[in-house]
Amino acid sequence: MLDFLATPHSGYHWQGDRDRFFEGWYYRVTLPEIEETFAFMYSIEDPTGDKPYSGGAAQILGPLDEYLCRSFPNVKGFWAKQTKLALGHWGNTKLNISPGLLDPELFSKYIHQGYQATADFNQGAIEDPATGNYCRWYYQIEPRYGWGDPKRSQLSTGGVLSYLPIFEPGWQVLMAHGLATGWVDWNGKIYEFNRAPAYGEKNWGKAFPQKWFWLNCNHFSNASDLALTAGGGKREVLWWPESVAMIGLHHQGNFYEFVPWNAKITWEIEPWGRWQMQGENSKYLIEITGTTQLSGTPLRAPTAQGLDFCCRDTMKGELTLKLSTNRGQTILKADSNLCGLEIGGQSWEETWISC
Repeated sequence: MLDFLATPHSGYHWQGDRDRFFEGWYYRVTLPEIEETFAFMYSIEDPTGDKPYSGGAAQILGPLDEYLCRSFPNVKGFWAKQTKLALGHWGNTKLNISPGLLDPELFSKYIHQGYQATADFNQGAIEDPATGNYCRWYYQIEPRYGWGDPKRSQLSTGGVLSYLPIFEPGWQVLMAHGLATGWVDWNGKIYEFNRAPAYGEKNWGKAFPQKWFWLNCNHFSNASDLALTAGGGKREVLWWPESVAMIGLHHQGNFYEFVPWNAKITWEIEPWGRWQMQGENSKYLIEITGTTQLSGTPLRAPTAQGLDFCCRDTMKGELTLKLSTNRGQTILKADSNLCGLEIGGQSWEETWISC
């Protein structure tokens, strides 16, 4: 990734201590021509390796919201850089060297189960031994937006206080929008793509999210060079729970940020099927609505009891978006049928309405 687009928190956060810890990474590529998406989710828990939940995993949400997962119990096969975005996990291999970044051709030849990813590419191969279902992938990434004004230093998604260990968990959008070129082999069907919309984010911490929601889209039917990320949740702040939310929009070189320290943000999120948010700051008003008639796919996420099915996703959500000035002048209207929608955590029996 170009240095000026590298975001804070791109590096690995574990400092070698024995406290409960997790870190997770999310890479996604969208294929508008066939209205499908591949989302790759990598995670590591308790890297000391001698805890009940120590281990890593790779999950993939593929075409038709189909799901594939492979665990990597041996934490010694995991590696990551603390100074930049670079990580990987080796599973089945005959290489007798310490895990680290490999030339893509060497990785393909020698790593039969595992992955490696940086700001510039994403590569891997996993197989479910129970079903024989598999996925192999390699694509290069051309970042277009990190998080913030692309002409300035990039921002921490959680604000300046996210540099201190008082918010749990941490969350960082690594790349709000990029272009991916490469291929995915999904159970024998090859998907090739050129400059397809790509996205990346991560989270980390020693405590685990109690409840959350998320919307993300960077392909719209009637607008170009547009990327939206929004979400909210109950997090811990100095051991006290707090409900917060944010909305970030990149559009044609501009960044519109609606966060608790500069805007009023409200939301109404149903247990499944409808996500509504509104943000207003001193200059702008944004309104977004995500909906789906699909049932979604259960995914694993870190919990206090290890990686477990506690969230539900679809990559085929319907989204409408409106951005205007506080004086009522419309700046942008956009819609998409390839929006990522998610709920996670506990207590989703009723609609969650912001206070």
